[in-house]
Amino acid sequence: MPGITREEVAHLARLSRLELTDEEIDHFAGQLDVILGAVARVGEVAADDIPPTSHPLPLTNVMRPDEVRESLGTEQALAGAPAAEQQRFRVPRILGEE
Repeated sequence: MPGITREEVAHLARLSRLELTDEEIDHFAGQLDVILGAVARVGEVAADDIPPTSHPLPLTNVMRPDEVRESLGTEQALAGAPAAEQQRFRVPRILGEE
């Protein structure tokens, strides 16, 4: 597989609106070449008989099922609030909003 060229790195930098020096272009060309080589090696290892997965181990849902149950009433919920108004929590105004 041919390596990434300086011209390709410079083109990517222009597309990304990055201003790179010649030394940075050479440095990034070497790094990108290593990265592309590693990605190519993964492609060689992947076999058709192995299904794609998002996790190496199967995931199990540990959440309890939703159940409807009695909840706090308005008065109970507001009992510990520092300030309440019209059966709602009163909080300080922010950003000068009305």
